[in-house]
Amino acid sequence: MRPDTPAEHIAEAERLIRTATRYPEDQEPLLLQAAAHLELGDARDRASALYDQLLASSPADPHLIKALQSANLWEYGHEPEARALIQGIRAAAPEDPAPWEVIAETLEAHDELTASEECFTEAAALLITENAPLTQATTALLTGRHRVRRLLGLPHDEWDMVADTRHIGPIPLDELHDPKRIWALGSDDPAELRAEIARLRAELGDRRAALSRPFPVAILHWPARELAELLTSYPTLAAEYPSHEAHLTHIESSLRALAASGTTNLGIVTASVPSYEAFAASEKTSPASPSLLPEYATTLAARGKATPWPPTPNTPCWCTSAKPYAECHGDPQAR
Repeated sequence: MRPDTPAEHIAEAERLIRTATRYPEDQEPLLLQAAAHLELGDARDRASALYDQLLASSPADPHLIKALQSANLWEYGHEPEARALIQGIRAAAPEDPAPWEVIAETLEAHDELTASEECFTEAAALLITENAPLTQATTALLTGRHRVRRLLGLPHDEWDMVADTRHIGPIPLDELHDPKRIWALGSDDPAELRAEIARLRAELGDRRAALSRPFPVAILHWPARELAELLTSYPTLAAEYPSHEAHLTHIESSLRALAASGTTNLGIVTASVPSYEAFAASEKTSPASPSLLPEYATTLAARGKATPWPPTPNTPCWCTSAKPYAECHGDPQAR
C-alpha cells in the first residue's frame, strides 16, 4: 500500500532502514529512500541524520546526497548550512544532472529565482553539449529553467525553445509556466476555473507520483532456469506461473496495462531463488506464499535493482532473448 500519512511514511522509512542493515551493499539507495520518507513524514531531523550518515561512508553519489541534505536543512530552519552546501555543489560542478536540479529547485522554492535560474543555466552549459545529447534528466533541467525564467519575466532563448520542443504534455510549457495563471484562481467563470484545474493537474501529476512512489513500480522477472528451480522447490507457486512463456507474456501485458492507466516510473526486477529465499527468511514467511512475491519485487525495486520499462525499440529485450525489444516483446504481433 502506498504511504499517505506521516505515520505511514515513518513506518516505511523504518522498514527501509532495517532492510539496509541486512543488505549493506545496497545501503546508499535504501537509506536515500528512507530519508525521503522521513521528510514526507515531517521527521526532517532524522532525515538529516541519515544524510550525514551516508556522507560519512564514502558514498557513490555525494553531490546528490549533499543536494538533498541542503533542501531538507532549509525546510526546517537551517538556511545558512543549506546555502553553504549549495555553494559547494556549484563550485564542484558535478556532471550528474540530479544534484543541479535539486539545488535549483530548492532555491526556487525559497523565492531565490535569480540564483535558481543561474543554477539551471550553469548545469545546462556544463551538461548539454554537442557530444552529450539530451537525455530525460537534462531535459528536466531545461524544463525547470524554462519555468523559472517565465517567473522572472525573461524572454525565450534557444534552450527555452528546446524545452518547448521536448515537452510532450497536452498543455504547452508557456501556458503551464505562465505567472499570470494565478489570476485565474480568482475568476468567477466556471470554465476558467476548470481549465486552471486541468493545467494544475498536468503540471503536478508527475511530481505527486514521484513523491508518493520514490522507487519504480516493478514486476518480477524469473529467468527460465530460476523459474524452474522455484517451481521445483515450491510447487504451490505453479498457479502463479503456469509456464515460462506465459510468465513473460504476463510481464509485458501487466506493464502495458499499468502504463495505459497512467502509472509512470515502471520497471522490471530480475529474481533469483537464493535471493527470494533470503528475503522470505528475513520476513519470517514461507517462500511458498504467493503474497510474498509482490513484496519481494517492491524490495528489489527499493534497493535500486529495477530496470526501467519500456526499453527503446533497438535495445535488447528485457526477457534476455538478445533480440531488439521491437522485434520481441515490444512487437504487438508477439503478444
